Amino acid sequence: MNSSKSWIKAYVPDLSCTDQEFFDAMTLSGTKTETYTPLDKNLEKIVVGQIKTIEQHPDADKLVICRVDIGTEMIQIVTGAKNMKEGDKVPVVLDGGRVAGGHDGSPNPAEGIKIKAGKLRGVPSAGMMCSIEELGSTKDFYPEAPEDGLYIFPEDTEVGADAVDVLGLHDTVFEFEVTSNRVDCYSILGIAREAAATFKLPFNAPAIEVKEDGEGKTSDMISVEIKDTDLCTNYCARVVTDIKIEPSPKWMQRRLSSVGIRPINNLVDITNYVMMELGQPMHAYDLSTIAGNKIVVKRAADGDTFVTLDGQERKLDKDVLMICDAEKAVGIAGIMGGENSMITDDVKTVLFEAATFNGPNIRKSAKRVGLRTDASGFFEKGLDPANAEVAINRACQLINELGCGRVVPGIVREGLPIAPLKRFALEADKINKLLGTDISKEDMIAILNKEEVGYDAATDEVIIPSFRQDLNQMCDIAEEVARFYGYDKIPTTLPKNSATTGGISFKMSVEKKAREVAQFCGFSQGYTYSFESPKVFDKLLLPEDAVERQAIKISNPLGEDFSIMRTIPLNGMLTSLATNYNRRNKDVRLYEMGNIYVAKSLPLTELPDERMQFTLGFYGDGDFYSMKGVIEELLDSVGMLDKVEYDPNAGKSFLHPGRQANVVYDGEVIGYLGEVHPVVCDNYDIGTRVYVAVIDMPHVVEHANFDTIYTGIAKFPAVTRDISMVVPKEVLAGDIEKMIRQRGGKKLEDLSLFDIYEGEQIKAGFKSMAYSLVFRDKEKTLEDDEVNAAMKKILNGLESLNIELRS
Repeated sequence: MNSSKSWIKAYVPDLSCTDQEFFDAMTLSGTKTETYTPLDKNLEKIVVGQIKTIEQHPDADKLVICRVDIGTEMIQIVTGAKNMKEGDKVPVVLDGGRVAGGHDGSPNPAEGIKIKAGKLRGVPSAGMMCSIEELGSTKDFYPEAPEDGLYIFPEDTEVGADAVDVLGLHDTVFEFEVTSNRVDCYSILGIAREAAATFKLPFNAPAIEVKEDGEGKTSDMISVEIKDTDLCTNYCARVVTDIKIEPSPKWMQRRLSSVGIRPINNLVDITNYVMMELGQPMHAYDLSTIAGNKIVVKRAADGDTFVTLDGQERKLDKDVLMICDAEKAVGIAGIMGGENSMITDDVKTVLFEAATFNGPNIRKSAKRVGLRTDASGFFEKGLDPANAEVAINRACQLINELGCGRVVPGIVREGLPIAPLKRFALEADKINKLLGTDISKEDMIAILNKEEVGYDAATDEVIIPSFRQDLNQMCDIAEEVARFYGYDKIPTTLPKNSATTGGISFKMSVEKKAREVAQFCGFSQGYTYSFESPKVFDKLLLPEDAVERQAIKISNPLGEDFSIMRTIPLNGMLTSLATNYNRRNKDVRLYEMGNIYVAKSLPLTELPDERMQFTLGFYGDGDFYSMKGVIEELLDSVGMLDKVEYDPNAGKSFLHPGRQANVVYDGEVIGYLGEVHPVVCDNYDIGTRVYVAVIDMPHVVEHANFDTIYTGIAKFPAVTRDISMVVPKEVLAGDIEKMIRQRGGKKLEDLSLFDIYEGEQIKAGFKSMAYSLVFRDKEKTLEDDEVNAAMKKILNGLESLNIELRS
């Protein structure tokens, strides 16, 4: 939001401070000021001069010699300008003065251009006469300026006067960063109200009085019907006759120019002026083009088209709100009017429109039709419903003041009733407690009154003006008090509540432990995108009916390679390993903690299940059992090693069929590990064996237990027995250990595999395995008979697995 200081001072006339003081104070009180630009920057010693005589330069065909009266003396200036004549009044830069731009308006150094007296082709010249571009502006903002040549002042301009002042350039434009909830500050009046409260000065809003002297009544000349009150809650219309199109007065042109709006004519300038002053966009229609003298506010139909004022055809749909007459559409509500109802120089009767539209709908409609305007930028923020009638009356008042039409009596207003003003308790004690201050209630009321927030002493309630839609509860009022009391005056205090012990959740503790285990085992952490390509499923050899292919599609993807949410974490891991392999990095170990996104149904009807996956991958030094050891280290560190099993029938198409396993805990699959299928390695351009493991962390969190139970040092000796067995190759070590623990009972303290052998001394289809078993009784010394009984049970159980003792 841009605003000139002079426009603000029109409503805060006592404002007297430097630009920097204004910048600092407004920022400190909460109206953040981004930057400010003096319009008279690099304009020095420039006065109004009158050309008395013009003579041809004796030695240059394109130069003339002018004698110029600058009020205090007569000076001589040599110029190449062609658009002046004797008697014209022009801006003159005196010797030692400065201008902001070059003859062609080209950019110049920050310090501008210094003008010095000298000679041109041998003839003395004591200064320079200026174009509007040399004064740092353009014809867009000074439409009376010529396309090429000197700026000519009106005949009644005082000779010798400050030319910069006459042009209205002794001003500064401030750029404010306004938050979207402060709709009132998207207007000059809103900024001025903030300035008045900041500097504790009177705020003088314009008194709006409309002189109605047209013939007839507005209600006889136009009717309004709103068919979609959910998108338009309020619509006001007034009629002005006997329109005279002409340039707007200089003061209005200067104010609009100062905030970057190009003056056009009095009618357009009035609507732009009201939009900037009050923050309420308006539109004007030629009433003669409104069929049936009726306005209908309704949705467009799917497939409709409409030609806007800029001559472009716009495609519409049922969610775009239109302003229509009895036969056709005449404007896109809140965005732009139509070519079929545009104001021309021949207009005689104008219909003014001011309305309140649904902000989100305007924003979406502007995006859909591909047209964002100043008006849509205001409407999309959600405007004050009470402001529409104020704005249309202000426009009619300006019509009176500029003498460019006659206002027909009456106003037509349709829509929903305007809600009563919000009220809620002041709660001064709570505000002080929240802020850590000791401000009296009277001082709070005085601060709020500066912002036009009322106070009802009978009910001890604040009354919120309709333009402050951001004030909804006590904490909002506390912020207003703090802003204008002064953040710099609020003392530093410690929190009054007792301190609480910080920490992380149990879930985060488990994930942290997994990272520690991975790093302890030599793995480095990596991060990969959650967005993937559908081609990933083919690279991983997933069958067509695999559940992983039921991925969530992204509605606005960066491209096909990032068009779905990942359902399996291996692509990122294998891509990272492939990058390292192709860059000749040896023995690479990586891990990642990241989500997969599992849809509960497609298309989505509810949020997907986001499951954290702990993914490990390596190539180089290590094998399947190295990865298995990492998994067991993780499970042991979170108290889950006692019930873990490995099922070789994992059925993962992307893993080697004979070197893979599901990780099963207490009968539930919590992950898998294995060697990557050679074809998959080829798909990722990896020319070596790769091992991966994926653990589903929600399952681990469910079973993890960090509780540690202390047991004392054993008092009684242990008994060790070794057994060597001939085992069928299909029998797994896990099955053997499960049987030994089951049959060994409570006295079996530990077992460990210390030898495994396959060779000529073992019959085909079998392998030799040797275990060391440790027995101990915590209450007494074990006797041989007790150990022998336990061993007999164990051996009987092993026989059921077709295992024989090796002799």
